Amino acid sequence: MGFLLDYCRHRLLTRDLLASCQPFHCGDEDLDEFFSTDAPLYHDARMCKSYCFTLISDPTVIVCAYSLSNDSVNVSHLPNARKKKVNTDIDSSKRMNRYPALLIGRLAVSIDFSNKGIGSELLSIIKRLAVMQDNLSDCRFLAVDAKNEDMPLHYYEKNRFTYLYSTEKQESEHTKLDLPLKTRFMFFDLMNLSAQQEGKVNTM
Repeated sequence: MGFLLDYCRHRLLTRDLLASCQPFHCGDEDLDEFFSTDAPLYHDARMCKSYCFTLISDPTVIVCAYSLSNDSVNVSHLPNARKKKVNTDIDSSKRMNRYPALLIGRLAVSIDFSNKGIGSELLSIIKRLAVMQDNLSDCRFLAVDAKNEDMPLHYYEKNRFTYLYSTEKQESEHTKLDLPLKTRFMFFDLMNLSAQQEGKVNTM
């Protein structure tokens, strides 16, 4: 199945869990601080929920973590070619200016488990969790404001995320943000998931 599904448990990242776990280090100070300190504060403010996978053999070890919140993919101001790309697989009778999306706010893998394919496995699990039948609500897209650097951009490209705007310049012009952009908005159409990708996630 995969390392996370076979050897880890999926858990809400709470103050009590953090107090019982070893410090989390992913190699990025901002992400380390968020998952070690800020995640419960954002949850208190109802801004996002953070989750993690811990080892079944040693629940004090956090293998990876991520945060989710509600968002949308806004196509109302997109250039026609880009709007058509987003709308391609959506029935004309159901097309809207703004589509519901689940936003990956932050995502990180512990440096002790890096370069083992865990990041891609984690994204696959998040995709499956987003389309589970017993979810309280539905969303069409998984979205992310990916850090505008080669490594994170390549990571999301490899995992079949698409840029909302075709170029950084185009995104800058339409969002009124100065170049160079700190992030690039990317999305994944959850309708692309197949039934074969469904899998059980150990929760605790």
